[in-house]
Amino acid sequence: MSGAKNSALKLMAATVLAQGRHILRNVPRIADVDTMADLLARMGASTTWSDEAAGVLVVDVPETMNAEAPYELVERMRASIVVLGPLLARFGEARVAVPGGDDFGHRPIDMHLRALEELGASFALSHGVIEGRAERLTGARVLLEYPSVGATENLLMAAVLAKGRTVIDNAAREPEITDLAAFLTGMGAEVSGAGSSTITIEGVERLDPVDHSVVSDRIEAATYLAAVGMAGGAISIKGARADHMEMLLEKLRAMGLRVDDGSDQLWASAPDRLAAVDVSTLPYPGVATDYKPLVVALLSVSDGVGILTENVFAGRFRYVPELVRMGADIRVEGHHAVVRGVEALSGAPVRAPDIRAGAALVVAGLAADGETLVSDAHHVARGYQDLVGNLVRLGADVAYEDASS
Repeated sequence: MSGAKNSALKLMAATVLAQGRHILRNVPRIADVDTMADLLARMGASTTWSDEAAGVLVVDVPETMNAEAPYELVERMRASIVVLGPLLARFGEARVAVPGGDDFGHRPIDMHLRALEELGASFALSHGVIEGRAERLTGARVLLEYPSVGATENLLMAAVLAKGRTVIDNAAREPEITDLAAFLTGMGAEVSGAGSSTITIEGVERLDPVDHSVVSDRIEAATYLAAVGMAGGAISIKGARADHMEMLLEKLRAMGLRVDDGSDQLWASAPDRLAAVDVSTLPYPGVATDYKPLVVALLSVSDGVGILTENVFAGRFRYVPELVRMGADIRVEGHHAVVRGVEALSGAPVRAPDIRAGAALVVAGLAADGETLVSDAHHVARGYQDLVGNLVRLGADVAYEDASS
């Protein structure tokens, strides 16, 4: 199992908080990590792979940095917005382009800005760039209107160097938040309550570099579980954490997938055909919205009718027409997808609109008659380390049509 993309990128951003040499282990070798490395380089830090095969990334952070994240890098991925908090905390200023990344519909960053304003920051938006200022951030009690992962991360990284105590209420509870808190604590921060809805931070005067191993990627684990659910057979996923995906595993077991939790792995096997269930996406510990394309793909070949309800992001059904091209029977009504399982899908040319949808289309191709060609596969490379190679090692017939791309 690779380290979690959604954690590694935020840990890389957090290195900005302390001058010196940071060592990150179990970092996935993916395109988004390269983008974050480019962003850190633009700001003055350097990143090198000391052992790329093992995922060991060294980040050297200088005493002074350019507190700017330019559009040409930020527009590649929304995760870039999390440099805002660290830059404000350490340097008192930040200039960050309004982020791009996957197109899931309207996802405003107002919550990030309002939360940081509670700590004393001020912002202005000019020509597509957020300009932030703060002489010295001051701790405060901040109630998030929604348990946003990004807003929690930005606020957490800003608060560790703020003066006094910060309390984040209605905080996101994802494992990646807990991993970030552990990283910050290793740097000398005082953080308690991570993984619960209330996080308390006592600001400190300075932080030091740290050596930290990135938590395993629960979304990657879910992708391989979906693959065995659609193609059949059995799989052992080393490093996967059942306690990070309990609600999803409950749903998969209800569909008929057998999943056993070992000491440092998950083992799963599937019957000939799974049974349909209803699934709703919710903030952690609910079923994550990142799992949703995989679940819809599973439902498309399951026995019966399942309803998938999206409660997190609007507009994240843009991959459904691609599954329909493959013969799936899916009807979208508002934030619901009604999926009537078919016996088998048919291979077809399809397009990946984002990272997780692209992976779901690859997985769907495993259960389709004939050949499936997934274009815009660069999205998959943004979030998965050697997905094709791992599937081949599991016995799948999958390859890049143009390996050079």
